[in-house]
Amino acid sequence: MSTSQPTPDALLDIQGLHAGYTVPGRAGLGRRRVDAVAGVDLTVRPGRTVCIVGESGCGKSTLARSVVGLLEPFAGSVSFAGLDLATAGRRERRRVANDLQMVFQDPYTSLNPRMRVAEIVAEGWHIHKDVVPPADHATEVAQLLTQVGLDESYASRRLHELSGGQCQRVSIARALALRPKLIVCDEAVSALDVSVRAQILNLLADLQRKLGIAYLFISHDLDVVRHIADEVAVMYLGTIVERGTAAQVFETPQHPYTQALLAAAPSVHDRPGTTTTLPLTGEVPSPSSPPTGCRFRTRCPLASDICASDPPELRVREGGDHPAACHFAGEFAGEEAAAR
Repeated sequence: MSTSQPTPDALLDIQGLHAGYTVPGRAGLGRRRVDAVAGVDLTVRPGRTVCIVGESGCGKSTLARSVVGLLEPFAGSVSFAGLDLATAGRRERRRVANDLQMVFQDPYTSLNPRMRVAEIVAEGWHIHKDVVPPADHATEVAQLLTQVGLDESYASRRLHELSGGQCQRVSIARALALRPKLIVCDEAVSALDVSVRAQILNLLADLQRKLGIAYLFISHDLDVVRHIADEVAVMYLGTIVERGTAAQVFETPQHPYTQALLAAAPSVHDRPGTTTTLPLTGEVPSPSSPPTGCRFRTRCPLASDICASDPPELRVREGGDHPAACHFAGEFAGEEAAAR
Protein backbone atom coordinates (compact mmCIF):
# COMPACT_ATOMS: atom_id res chain seq x y z
CA MET A 1 0.00 0.00 0.00
CA SER A 2 1.25 3.41 -0.92
CA THR A 3 2.26 5.81 1.84
CA SER A 4 2.74 8.78 -0.47
CA GLN A 5 0.76 11.93 0.09
CA PRO A 6 -1.28 13.54 -2.71
CA THR A 7 0.54 16.28 -4.58
CA PRO A 8 -1.50 19.51 -4.40
CA ASP A 9 -0.29 21.05 -7.69
CA ALA A 10 -0.44 17.84 -9.73
CA LEU A 11 -2.65 17.61 -12.81
CA LEU A 12 -2.45 13.81 -12.73
CA ASP A 13 -1.82 12.12 -9.38
CA ILE A 14 -1.47 8.32 -9.24
CA GLN A 15 -1.28 6.71 -5.81
CA GLY A 16 -0.68 3.03 -5.10
CA LEU A 17 -2.05 1.91 -8.46
CA HIS A 18 -2.58 -1.82 -9.05
CA ALA A 19 -3.92 -2.85 -12.46
CA GLY A 20 -3.71 -5.76 -14.87
CA TYR A 21 -5.80 -8.73 -15.91
CA THR A 22 -7.27 -11.97 -14.60
CA VAL A 23 -6.37 -15.55 -15.54
CA PRO A 24 -7.93 -18.93 -14.69
CA GLY A 25 -7.11 -20.11 -11.17
CA ARG A 26 -5.24 -23.27 -10.29
CA ALA A 27 -6.91 -26.46 -11.54
CA GLY A 28 -9.14 -24.21 -13.63
CA LEU A 29 -11.14 -23.08 -10.60
CA GLY A 30 -12.21 -19.44 -10.45
CA ARG A 31 -9.98 -16.62 -11.62
CA ARG A 32 -7.02 -14.83 -10.07
CA ARG A 33 -5.65 -11.39 -10.81
CA VAL A 34 -2.25 -10.59 -12.27
CA ASP A 35 -0.89 -7.18 -11.32
CA ALA A 36 0.91 -5.88 -14.42
CA VAL A 37 1.11 -2.58 -12.49
CA ALA A 38 1.90 -3.22 -8.82
CA GLY A 39 1.75 -0.19 -6.54
CA VAL A 40 2.81 2.75 -8.72
CA ASP A 41 2.94 6.35 -7.45
CA LEU A 42 3.35 9.03 -10.10
CA THR A 43 2.52 12.70 -10.65
CA VAL A 44 2.33 14.85 -13.77
CA ARG A 45 2.25 18.61 -13.34
CA PRO A 46 0.68 21.06 -15.80
CA GLY A 47 2.80 21.74 -18.87
CA ARG A 48 5.34 19.01 -18.05
CA THR A 49 6.37 15.82 -19.85
CA VAL A 50 6.80 12.69 -17.76
CA CYS A 51 8.20 9.67 -19.61
CA ILE A 52 7.78 6.04 -18.56
CA VAL A 53 10.55 3.75 -19.81
CA GLY A 54 11.25 0.05 -19.46
CA GLU A 55 11.39 -3.26 -21.29
CA SER A 56 8.42 -4.75 -23.10
CA GLY A 57 6.01 -6.32 -20.60
CA CYS A 58 6.95 -4.06 -17.69
CA GLY A 59 3.43 -2.58 -17.45
CA LYS A 60 3.85 0.74 -19.28
CA SER A 61 0.83 0.38 -21.55
CA THR A 62 -1.30 -1.06 -18.73
CA LEU A 63 -0.51 2.07 -16.73
CA ALA A 64 -1.45 4.30 -19.67
CA ARG A 65 -4.76 2.53 -20.22
CA SER A 66 -5.60 2.76 -16.54
CA VAL A 67 -5.01 6.51 -16.59
CA VAL A 68 -7.46 7.17 -19.44
CA GLY A 69 -10.08 4.75 -18.12
CA LEU A 70 -9.73 1.97 -20.72
CA LEU A 71 -8.78 -0.40 -17.91
CA GLU A 72 -10.33 -0.44 -14.46
CA PRO A 73 -7.66 -0.64 -11.73
CA PHE A 74 -7.70 -3.31 -9.03
CA ALA A 75 -6.66 -0.86 -6.32
CA GLY A 76 -5.22 2.59 -5.74
CA SER A 77 -6.32 5.94 -7.12
CA VAL A 78 -5.93 7.87 -10.36
CA SER A 79 -6.81 11.52 -9.75
CA PHE A 80 -7.09 14.01 -12.58
CA ALA A 81 -7.56 17.69 -11.75
CA GLY A 82 -8.58 16.63 -8.24
CA LEU A 83 -11.16 14.03 -9.36
CA ASP A 84 -10.54 10.38 -8.45
CA LEU A 85 -11.33 8.63 -11.73
CA ALA A 86 -11.44 5.19 -10.10
CA THR A 87 -14.45 6.10 -7.94
CA ALA A 88 -16.06 8.87 -10.01
CA GLY A 89 -19.47 8.36 -11.58
CA ARG A 90 -20.10 8.42 -15.31
CA ARG A 91 -21.26 12.04 -15.28
CA GLU A 92 -18.19 13.20 -13.34
CA ARG A 93 -15.83 11.29 -15.64
CA ARG A 94 -17.45 12.82 -18.67
CA ARG A 95 -16.89 16.27 -17.20
CA VAL A 96 -13.10 15.81 -17.37
CA ALA A 97 -12.94 13.44 -20.38
CA ASN A 98 -12.18 16.18 -22.87
CA ASP A 99 -9.22 17.32 -20.72
CA LEU A 100 -7.60 13.87 -20.85
CA GLN A 101 -6.84 12.40 -24.28
CA MET A 102 -4.67 9.62 -25.69
CA VAL A 103 -2.54 9.04 -28.80
CA PHE A 104 -1.96 5.35 -29.55
CA GLN A 105 1.02 3.61 -31.11
CA ASP A 106 -0.65 2.55 -34.36
CA PRO A 107 -2.91 5.17 -35.98
CA TYR A 108 -4.18 2.65 -38.53
CA THR A 109 -5.86 0.60 -35.81
CA SER A 110 -6.85 3.47 -33.49
CA LEU A 111 -8.59 5.53 -36.19
CA ASN A 112 -11.65 4.54 -38.21
CA PRO A 113 -10.56 3.82 -41.82
CA ARG A 114 -14.11 4.36 -43.11
CA MET A 115 -14.14 7.97 -41.99
CA ARG A 116 -12.61 10.92 -43.76
CA VAL A 117 -10.01 12.93 -41.87
CA ALA A 118 -12.48 15.72 -41.11
CA GLU A 119 -14.91 13.24 -39.56
CA ILE A 120 -12.13 11.66 -37.45
CA VAL A 121 -10.95 15.01 -36.08
CA ALA A 122 -14.49 16.23 -35.36
CA GLU A 123 -15.74 12.96 -33.84
CA GLY A 124 -15.32 14.11 -30.25
CA TRP A 125 -17.39 17.23 -30.82
CA HIS A 126 -20.49 15.11 -31.44
CA ILE A 127 -20.12 13.75 -27.89
CA HIS A 128 -18.89 16.92 -26.16
CA LYS A 129 -21.23 19.32 -27.92
CA ASP A 130 -20.21 22.37 -25.90
CA VAL A 131 -16.63 22.45 -27.23
CA VAL A 132 -17.23 23.59 -30.83
CA PRO A 133 -20.59 24.62 -32.38
CA PRO A 134 -21.57 22.47 -35.41
CA ALA A 135 -21.45 25.49 -37.71
CA ASP A 136 -17.75 25.94 -36.89
CA HIS A 137 -16.63 22.31 -37.37
CA ALA A 138 -15.14 22.75 -40.84
CA THR A 139 -13.19 25.87 -39.84
CA GLU A 140 -11.89 24.27 -36.64
CA VAL A 141 -10.84 21.09 -38.48
CA ALA A 142 -8.86 23.17 -40.99
CA GLN A 143 -7.13 25.05 -38.15
CA LEU A 144 -6.27 21.83 -36.30
CA LEU A 145 -4.81 20.22 -39.41
CA THR A 146 -2.68 23.29 -40.02
CA GLN A 147 -1.61 23.21 -36.37
CA VAL A 148 -0.26 19.66 -36.71
CA GLY A 149 1.51 20.36 -40.00
CA LEU A 150 -1.06 19.17 -42.54
CA ASP A 151 -2.71 21.15 -45.31
CA GLU A 152 -6.44 21.71 -44.87
CA SER A 153 -7.01 19.76 -48.11
CA TYR A 154 -6.29 16.58 -46.11
CA ALA A 155 -9.71 16.95 -44.49
CA SER A 156 -11.39 15.11 -47.36
CA ARG A 157 -8.93 12.19 -47.48
CA ARG A 158 -9.13 8.74 -45.92
CA LEU A 159 -6.42 6.94 -43.96
CA HIS A 160 -5.27 4.71 -46.84
CA GLU A 161 -4.27 7.88 -48.72
CA LEU A 162 -1.91 8.97 -45.93
CA SER A 163 1.54 7.92 -44.74
CA GLY A 164 2.14 6.65 -41.22
CA GLY A 165 3.46 10.02 -40.08
CA GLN A 166 0.50 11.85 -41.57
CA CYS A 167 -1.91 9.44 -39.87
CA GLN A 168 -0.24 10.09 -36.54
CA ARG A 169 -0.62 13.83 -37.10
CA VAL A 170 -4.33 13.20 -37.61
CA SER A 171 -4.35 11.29 -34.29
CA ILE A 172 -2.76 14.27 -32.58
CA ALA A 173 -5.27 16.64 -34.20
CA ARG A 174 -8.13 14.47 -32.95
CA ALA A 175 -6.68 14.61 -29.42
CA LEU A 176 -6.24 18.39 -29.64
CA ALA A 177 -9.81 18.87 -30.86
CA LEU A 178 -11.17 18.60 -27.31
CA ARG A 179 -8.57 21.06 -25.99
CA PRO A 180 -7.02 18.71 -23.45
CA LYS A 181 -4.79 19.56 -20.52
CA LEU A 182 -3.02 16.18 -20.63
CA ILE A 183 -2.30 13.79 -23.52
CA VAL A 184 -1.18 10.22 -22.85
CA CYS A 185 1.15 9.06 -25.65
CA ASP A 186 1.55 5.27 -25.71
CA GLU A 187 4.59 4.55 -27.91
CA ALA A 188 3.26 7.28 -30.20
CA VAL A 189 6.38 7.44 -32.41
CA SER A 190 7.80 3.91 -32.21
CA ALA A 191 6.15 2.75 -35.47
CA LEU A 192 7.53 5.69 -37.49
CA ASP A 193 10.70 6.16 -39.52
CA VAL A 194 13.52 7.95 -37.72
CA SER A 195 13.17 11.23 -39.63
CA VAL A 196 9.37 11.26 -39.23
CA ARG A 197 9.78 10.39 -35.56
CA ALA A 198 11.89 13.51 -35.03
CA GLN A 199 9.27 15.64 -36.79
CA ILE A 200 6.47 14.33 -34.57
CA LEU A 201 8.53 14.84 -31.41
CA ASN A 202 9.28 18.43 -32.45
CA LEU A 203 5.57 18.93 -33.16
CA LEU A 204 4.63 17.68 -29.68
CA ALA A 205 7.22 19.98 -28.11
CA ASP A 206 5.93 22.98 -30.11
CA LEU A 207 2.33 22.23 -29.10
CA GLN A 208 3.38 22.06 -25.47
CA ARG A 209 5.08 25.45 -25.64
CA LYS A 210 2.10 27.08 -27.37
CA LEU A 211 -0.78 25.38 -25.54
CA GLY A 212 0.71 24.39 -22.18
CA ILE A 213 -0.28 20.72 -22.60
CA ALA A 214 1.17 18.09 -20.27
CA TYR A 215 2.27 14.68 -21.60
CA LEU A 216 2.50 11.26 -20.04
CA PHE A 217 4.80 9.70 -22.62
CA ILE A 218 5.31 5.93 -22.80
CA SER A 219 8.40 4.76 -24.69
CA HIS A 220 11.10 2.11 -24.79
CA ASP A 221 13.39 4.31 -26.90
CA LEU A 222 15.80 6.14 -24.62
CA ASP A 223 16.87 8.62 -27.29
CA VAL A 224 13.24 9.67 -27.69
CA VAL A 225 12.92 10.05 -23.94
CA ARG A 226 16.13 12.07 -23.74
CA HIS A 227 14.75 14.42 -26.41
CA ILE A 228 11.33 15.13 -24.90
CA ALA A 229 11.27 14.35 -21.16
CA ASP A 230 11.23 16.74 -18.24
CA GLU A 231 10.99 13.84 -15.78
CA VAL A 232 11.62 10.10 -16.21
CA ALA A 233 10.23 7.09 -14.34
CA VAL A 234 11.96 3.75 -14.99
CA MET A 235 9.59 0.79 -14.72
CA TYR A 236 10.42 -2.86 -14.11
CA LEU A 237 7.89 -5.68 -13.72
CA GLY A 238 5.05 -3.39 -12.67
CA THR A 239 6.97 -1.13 -10.28
CA ILE A 240 8.91 2.10 -10.62
CA VAL A 241 12.53 1.48 -9.70
CA GLU A 242 13.93 4.96 -10.35
CA ARG A 243 12.50 8.42 -10.83
CA GLY A 244 14.02 11.84 -11.43
CA THR A 245 14.57 14.61 -13.91
CA ALA A 246 15.83 13.59 -17.34
CA ALA A 247 19.28 14.94 -16.50
CA GLN A 248 19.42 13.00 -13.21
CA VAL A 249 18.36 9.67 -14.70
CA PHE A 250 20.60 9.91 -17.78
CA GLU A 251 23.67 11.44 -16.15
CA THR A 252 23.66 9.85 -12.68
CA PRO A 253 21.50 6.68 -12.82
CA GLN A 254 21.14 5.12 -9.38
CA HIS A 255 19.54 1.74 -10.13
CA PRO A 256 21.49 -1.10 -11.82
CA TYR A 257 18.52 -1.74 -14.12
CA THR A 258 18.64 1.85 -15.36
CA GLN A 259 22.38 1.53 -15.89
CA ALA A 260 21.85 -1.62 -17.93
CA LEU A 261 19.15 0.00 -20.08
CA LEU A 262 21.38 2.97 -20.83
CA ALA A 263 24.35 0.74 -21.67
CA ALA A 264 22.27 -1.49 -23.95
CA ALA A 265 20.74 1.35 -25.98
CA PRO A 266 22.79 2.45 -29.02
CA SER A 267 22.81 6.22 -29.16
CA VAL A 268 24.50 9.12 -30.88
CA HIS A 269 24.86 10.53 -27.34
CA ASP A 270 27.14 7.71 -26.11
CA ARG A 271 30.26 8.90 -24.32
CA PRO A 272 33.45 7.04 -23.38
CA GLY A 273 33.43 5.51 -19.93
CA THR A 274 29.68 5.16 -19.52
CA THR A 275 29.35 1.43 -20.31
CA THR A 276 28.27 -0.56 -17.29
CA THR A 277 30.29 -3.57 -16.10
CA LEU A 278 27.11 -5.21 -14.74
CA PRO A 279 25.24 -6.79 -17.67
CA LEU A 280 21.77 -8.25 -17.20
CA THR A 281 21.27 -12.00 -17.26
CA GLY A 282 18.18 -14.19 -17.47
CA GLU A 283 14.63 -13.47 -18.56
CA VAL A 284 12.06 -11.04 -17.19
CA PRO A 285 9.94 -12.95 -14.60
CA SER A 286 6.23 -13.35 -15.15
CA PRO A 287 4.04 -10.75 -13.42
CA SER A 288 1.78 -13.64 -12.37
CA SER A 289 4.60 -14.96 -10.16
CA PRO A 290 7.01 -12.12 -9.33
CA PRO A 291 10.12 -12.72 -7.19
CA THR A 292 9.95 -12.02 -3.47
CA GLY A 293 11.60 -8.89 -2.16
CA CYS A 294 13.16 -6.88 -4.95
CA ARG A 295 11.55 -7.84 -8.25
CA PHE A 296 14.80 -7.19 -10.10
CA ARG A 297 16.98 -9.42 -7.92
CA THR A 298 16.79 -12.51 -10.17
CA ARG A 299 18.66 -10.60 -12.89
CA CYS A 300 20.80 -8.31 -10.79
CA PRO A 301 24.56 -8.98 -10.28
CA LEU A 302 24.45 -7.02 -7.00
CA ALA A 303 21.66 -9.08 -5.40
CA SER A 304 22.19 -10.45 -1.87
CA ASP A 305 20.06 -12.06 0.84
CA ILE A 306 18.43 -8.76 1.85
CA CYS A 307 17.12 -8.34 -1.71
CA ALA A 308 15.11 -11.58 -1.39
CA SER A 309 13.55 -10.69 1.95
CA ASP A 310 13.07 -6.89 1.95
CA PRO A 311 11.49 -5.02 -0.96
CA PRO A 312 13.55 -1.82 -1.39
CA GLU A 313 11.71 1.48 -1.00
CA LEU A 314 11.74 4.09 -3.73
CA ARG A 315 13.70 6.79 -1.93
CA VAL A 316 16.84 8.90 -2.20
CA ARG A 317 19.88 6.85 -1.17
CA GLU A 318 23.21 7.99 0.23
CA GLY A 319 25.22 9.66 -2.50
CA GLY A 320 22.20 10.07 -4.76
CA ASP A 321 20.08 13.07 -5.72
CA HIS A 322 16.86 11.30 -6.78
CA PRO A 323 14.90 8.25 -5.59
CA ALA A 324 15.72 4.66 -6.55
CA ALA A 325 14.38 1.33 -5.32
CA CYS A 326 17.65 -0.51 -4.69
CA HIS A 327 19.40 -1.42 -1.43
CA PHE A 328 22.78 -0.78 -3.08
CA ALA A 329 21.91 2.13 -5.35
CA GLY A 330 24.24 4.61 -3.69
CA GLU A 331 27.19 2.22 -3.64
CA PHE A 332 26.63 1.23 -7.23
CA ALA A 333 26.41 4.82 -8.44
CA GLY A 334 29.56 5.65 -6.50
CA GLU A 335 31.50 2.81 -8.09
CA GLU A 336 30.38 3.83 -11.58
CA ALA A 337 31.34 7.47 -10.95
CA ALA A 338 34.78 6.39 -9.71
CA ALA A 339 35.25 4.20 -12.79
CA ARG A 340 34.63 7.17 -15.05
